[in-house]
Amino acid sequence: MSDPDLHPHNSLAPEPIRHRLLTDTIGAVVKEPKEALLDGRHSGAIRTLLEERGVLVFPKVNFSHDEHVAFTSTLGEYVSDYADGAATDISIDPAGGSTARYTEASFFWHFDGYMNTVPILGSIMCCVRPSAQGGDTQFCNTYAAWEALPDDRKAMIEGLYAVHSLAGAQLSVEPEPSYATFQEWRQIAHNSLPLVWTHRSGRKSLVIGNTATNVVGMDPLDGLDLLTYLRDWATQDRFCLSHSWAEGDAVLWDNTGTLHRATPYARESNRLMRRTKLAGEEPFSA
Repeated sequence: MSDPDLHPHNSLAPEPIRHRLLTDTIGAVVKEPKEALLDGRHSGAIRTLLEERGVLVFPKVNFSHDEHVAFTSTLGEYVSDYADGAATDISIDPAGGSTARYTEASFFWHFDGYMNTVPILGSIMCCVRPSAQGGDTQFCNTYAAWEALPDDRKAMIEGLYAVHSLAGAQLSVEPEPSYATFQEWRQIAHNSLPLVWTHRSGRKSLVIGNTATNVVGMDPLDGLDLLTYLRDWATQDRFCLSHSWAEGDAVLWDNTGTLHRATPYARESNRLMRRTKLAGEEPFSA
């Protein structure tokens, strides 16, 4: 007897995928065997479902490193942070090197690739070792948040731009940096991005997060007021999903239509995640 919560996804892909919706606005659990994910038969359906739901969970799929990379490559162009093509380990353990300090900014709502004209399409995170406490990953759907925004707010923010920078993200973690540290942050490219992204599909999403430092042309406090309002609006429970990691889980999210953050966990927790990325396919557009 079939599971009533599992529904074939209607798409043009040769084979539909069985999935279960997690909330009204965001997330789905995909229930397909590993071999079917790796051979690419569901790639079209997964891409379609990802755009609709923002976040897809593959429970305890237990991808090896090479399987993780191979699965990513079925969905688009795989891009690596390293010359050898390896996936990226994510940890805040100081033993992992200087990047651990920057990773702590992931405790705050953000998206990836704000410094690029074309941000990455999506990320696939696999859980190597979960934290015993904390370390969940939360997501919000910025398409749904835009669609539900009051009309007067929509009219107010369309056409506005915000400046995004590493300094904005790191001030969340280190609010009183030394001047030398601040200069280090400023070496990383910053970018002015539209608050409202009009995608090629015609849909719109909010472009916000902890990297946003000010709204171009507004009084600094008025701009901060607006950015704070939009963050609170977009991260309401009705637009959000929280995933509690188990070893072997994989989660794919649409970086162009969601924000994400990790819930705090101890540096000594031994939490280790492995991430791959899909190359961007669409530039920011107002």
